[in-house]
Amino acid sequence: MFFLIKLWFVKVQKNANFQISLLSFTIPYLCPMTDISTKKDIRQFSLPELETIFTEQGEKKFRAKQVTEWLWKKGVHSFAEMTNLSKALRGFLEENFTINAIAEDKVQRSLDGTIKTRFRLHDGHLIESVLIPVPEDKRFTVCVSSQVGCSLSCKFCATGQMKRLRNLDAAEIYDQVVLVNRQAEETFGHPLTNIVYMGMGEPLLAYKNVMESIEKITSPGGLGMSPRRITVSTAGIAKMIKKLADEQVRFNLALSLHAATDGKRNEIMPINEQNKLAVLMDALTYFYKKTGNRISYEYIAFQNFNDSLQDAAALVKLCQQFPVRVNIIEYNPIEGVEFHKSSAGQTDRFAKYLSDRDVTVTVRRSRGKDIDAACGQLANKEG
Repeated sequence: MFFLIKLWFVKVQKNANFQISLLSFTIPYLCPMTDISTKKDIRQFSLPELETIFTEQGEKKFRAKQVTEWLWKKGVHSFAEMTNLSKALRGFLEENFTINAIAEDKVQRSLDGTIKTRFRLHDGHLIESVLIPVPEDKRFTVCVSSQVGCSLSCKFCATGQMKRLRNLDAAEIYDQVVLVNRQAEETFGHPLTNIVYMGMGEPLLAYKNVMESIEKITSPGGLGMSPRRITVSTAGIAKMIKKLADEQVRFNLALSLHAATDGKRNEIMPINEQNKLAVLMDALTYFYKKTGNRISYEYIAFQNFNDSLQDAAALVKLCQQFPVRVNIIEYNPIEGVEFHKSSAGQTDRFAKYLSDRDVTVTVRRSRGKDIDAACGQLANKEG
């Protein structure tokens, strides 16, 4: 734990008035700790901060870089694994810091190869990540969570029925990628190829931590993954989409659209009441002009709600403002929700209507339904 210690010195001025004044100096002091609950996660410190800490302890500055490489590039979760550090330095780290790593809690394997992992966080909260393998295309995607629960209350989403308890920090998001990557290599002999921020929570409401996690994932000092292989999904928060544009991000953006009119979108996504489609289209246009990055619409097809050709015509209009790909997604049943998936035939007719009007469209059949790992099903079910 770090404290600022104020030292007072007496200064006597011998002059006609004989004055005594106090001079104060503030210095940082590292106090060893024994209570792990008071230790700060070392991954919350930047490299320059660690360099300062180590040099103040009489260590060489380069030790800080060695530690960050162990934490981010090699993904270790204990100081004992940092074998190129002296025993004394590892002891110092153990005494004064912690690594709040996530831990595997439960793994479920689908008949189609999808793997869902429930992770337990250091404070006991649970989150879920999904590995979606497509070996024939050499495509292995992890769907990561950014929050514990969600505050948006989308009516078709199991996570939306939970309360938002807190945002994940950057390291907790990063850990999901590291651990699922190991899972992919052990199970399929292939590393992850793609990352989608489409798990539990709204990424743009955990903006700072999501951005930090992507910086670590794409950094040469981290996983070194191309940002073009990362997609961040949002239910639609216009001001944050513009913020992404202003920061010139290089990853892809997906809008969870699911309805092409304000009336229908308001029914299923309360966030639309503050972020109307016109406002969202303006923000997405701004994003595309500033970044040139790929934008996609996620569109769950609900029977007799948003799957008519009239709905398709409304969607076409939203696809004419900038290049966009539409991913039509099969609805996955959720307990207590009365929506039903559109029939395969109607979904195909809907997709053909779009395609005939020069809209790039893909129909995605659900993966992992038998283990509640498909789109909208993540809910930390016990058992």
